[in-house]
Amino acid sequence: MMFKNTFLFFVLIVFACGNSVKSKVENQKSKETKLETELEIKTGADNYSKYMPLLKNKKVGIVTNQSGILTNKTHLVDFLLSEKINIQKIYAPEHGFRGTADAGEVIKDGKDIKTSLPIISLYGNNKKPKPEQLEGIEIMVFDLQDVGARFYTYISSLHYVMEACAEKNIPLIVLDRPNPNGGIVDGPILEKEFTSFVGMHQIPVLHGMTIGEYAKMINGEKWLKNEVQCNLTIISCLNYNRNLFYDLLVKPSPNLPNAQAINLYASLCFFEGTNVSVGRGTEKQFQIYGSPYLDKGNFSFTPQPNEGAKDPTYNGETCYGEDLTQIKPVNKLELKWLMKAYAETTDKSKFFNAFFTKLAGTKKLQEQIEKGVSENNIRDSWQKGLTDFKEMRSKYLIYE
Repeated sequence: MMFKNTFLFFVLIVFACGNSVKSKVENQKSKETKLETELEIKTGADNYSKYMPLLKNKKVGIVTNQSGILTNKTHLVDFLLSEKINIQKIYAPEHGFRGTADAGEVIKDGKDIKTSLPIISLYGNNKKPKPEQLEGIEIMVFDLQDVGARFYTYISSLHYVMEACAEKNIPLIVLDRPNPNGGIVDGPILEKEFTSFVGMHQIPVLHGMTIGEYAKMINGEKWLKNEVQCNLTIISCLNYNRNLFYDLLVKPSPNLPNAQAINLYASLCFFEGTNVSVGRGTEKQFQIYGSPYLDKGNFSFTPQPNEGAKDPTYNGETCYGEDLTQIKPVNKLELKWLMKAYAETTDKSKFFNAFFTKLAGTKKLQEQIEKGVSENNIRDSWQKGLTDFKEMRSKYLIYE
């Protein structure tokens, strides 16, 4: 009996020790996982030890806007000036250096009030820096927050800056930033004949790359004029992978006020090529849609002039549609709202306009919707192009 009790005691001790070891291992793994998730994502601008040595004693140009800030909210221009970097000029994309102009509004060259630095607009008739606008620049820095959609024009500005720098033998540093839409790759591939400033390359609507990775693709695929290649350096983000949620530090443009709008942007932007409003002139831009020609349901809004929409579509008119502010984030290019609005509109012949084809990058999508092709069949028609793109894309990815 005594032997039996001793044996049982021994077994209990071993079991307890085993559980203790197991518990310690699990606790350690839990701590490591927690540490990984708690590490703050740092942008390329925050990774300054990698690019500051490249800028010392150089005459520097900077392509940036209000989104070009460090995690502590210091603007890149202010930070570099405090570090005695010799900035010569600021080059500003659509919406201007301070990011307050309407979409498509022509921005004039000027001077930054705070720093007195000259600002050159890269929009309107001057999308690509002219050789004389690059005079005296020894190295260029590019820092803009992209949102992962083909028709978001910051990647078009990237193309033209790379091209201009390549032609003038000016090295370009791209300070990378996370893609707030992560690794989502979806939508029709742009067809070459529909190339425009809202679609410069044969890629899907959602490309699933950071702007640094995209710069590598432009260079590697020789998409620049005459197949020139840019002397390119990418300053990577820290603690970032594509599965992590990244909430932007500031609005990347006036009509993308929050994470919900950024997530829905690619899906709702198709309405810009129709007679439906996406909420410009409200405080819920790209989170609602509607028009006077849709069914009068439970939701309506009336656009009024505001920052980024001086004369919004249907200014002062009641629009009927849907409020998407509370829906869960989407992980694909969503077509159902576009297809529903087309089905409901009072005069289908007036629904689409010429801009829709530029946004879609193909005539097929409009034709499919008009013919009543199902959403599944429309998606099936994209798959070959998406598979080919993902294979090409894989060569340029920096992050897991």
